Amino acid sequence: MDVPAPKSYEIRTYGCQMNVHDSERLAGLLEDAGYVRAPEGADGDADVVVFNTCAVRENADNRLYGNLGRLAPRKASRPGMQIAVGGCLAQKDRDTIVKKAPWVDVVFGTHNIGKLPVLLERARVQEEAQVEIAESLEAFPSTLPTRRESAYAAWVSISVGCNNTCTFCIVPALRGKEKDRRPGDILAEAETLVAEGVSEITLLGQNVNAYGSDIGDREAFSKLLRACGNIEGLERVRFTSPHPRDFTDDVIAAMAETPNVMPQLHMPLQSGSDTVLKAMRRSYRQDRYLGIIEKVRAAIPHAAITTDIIVGFPGETEEDFEETLHVVREARFAQAFTFQYSKRPGTPAATMENQIPKEVVQARYERLVALQEEISWEENKKQVGRTLELMVAEGEGRKDGATHRLSGRAPDNRLVHFTKPEQEVRPGDVVTVEITYAAPHHLLAEGPVLAVRRTRAGDAWEKRNAAEAAKPAGVMLGLPKIGVPAPLPAAQTACGCD
Repeated sequence: MDVPAPKSYEIRTYGCQMNVHDSERLAGLLEDAGYVRAPEGADGDADVVVFNTCAVRENADNRLYGNLGRLAPRKASRPGMQIAVGGCLAQKDRDTIVKKAPWVDVVFGTHNIGKLPVLLERARVQEEAQVEIAESLEAFPSTLPTRRESAYAAWVSISVGCNNTCTFCIVPALRGKEKDRRPGDILAEAETLVAEGVSEITLLGQNVNAYGSDIGDREAFSKLLRACGNIEGLERVRFTSPHPRDFTDDVIAAMAETPNVMPQLHMPLQSGSDTVLKAMRRSYRQDRYLGIIEKVRAAIPHAAITTDIIVGFPGETEEDFEETLHVVREARFAQAFTFQYSKRPGTPAATMENQIPKEVVQARYERLVALQEEISWEENKKQVGRTLELMVAEGEGRKDGATHRLSGRAPDNRLVHFTKPEQEVRPGDVVTVEITYAAPHHLLAEGPVLAVRRTRAGDAWEKRNAAEAAKPAGVMLGLPKIGVPAPLPAAQTACGCD
């Protein structure tokens, strides 16, 4: 008697690190239910295709429905294929999705991702679409099974939701109020990950340094950073994304005094204008922001600071924009994630007067990008001649094969391409190199590798690859491709709204 092949799945992820982490949970849930990941290149040619959506951009719904439309004929020709839509856009649009795309089988929200396998089975048995949106969190995501994208680096969610009311951001309405995990649960997860070979974790929250507001401890986040420093085998700790309002001196001290907390800070600015910050309902002003940057640089001189900036917020004048350029010059960001303001339906900013003409926003955006490119290059040139320890990365260097190089991340998270050594080096291992060249977005170490340290993280990567090679692949009808979430350090900051 022939045993039926396991059903295959593909997950397409859009948006912030929260969605990337949720997609790892969705993959874990599906594999627990007996599905296997479709080979790379599936491009919708799988038994189950899941869209994990983002609602931050104005055109997010057009993008989703366009992709759903392209899958409709494929589903019609493939009996038993199922399509599921989750994430922030699903939380917002709900049954509108199946009205616009009646070939969708399941719609689920941000609070009930654990229900996906049950909803898929119910849709199959009942032969009708299942729309289930929870209004509050049913289970903290970290309690669900996970299929991590990386064997050596992992997200650790410490909170979900957000208590801020920024006028441009729809995330609090879709993710709910902030809910914190117990510190003991977070540390237990980190210790478990280290036991599995992980050597780098990123603490994740919509407003990560507000951690503790739900449990009544204003210094809970700095205490958590210090506690992570006591986990043996945990080499690198990062966090994203903080809010300037909650960024206190005890956090800076914990960063400076805890050896495995990396010298890297992502601190969203959004605007340098006090007038615009007030209209955005951001609870800090330019002086407060620059004061934080000054304190961080005093405590951690080699820290690389990155940011988010929105250009063209309603009512932004040329003078307001010049204030943003002033902060960029003063702060000397290593990188900036710059965005042209995009209306989010359902947010106060979407209906504000004095929406800025597209051509004005574009011109300002280009000026900002040009300035930041210049600063990024200047700051990277300061790294030339330095000797750095890199954690070897997977999938970070698109040209590594052609250039006979490998890629890794420095402690401050800068991307470094280095000469491939004769000794075998695996993702998760650590190499020591000297920086010889700087570009605006990466560094080169063109000389020989000075040292190679094989790690438990590299062992974990090797073991995982061997196990993946032995797994059965899902049944495919076409050329393989899959939309894999971006590598850990490259993911977009938490919805750009912190």
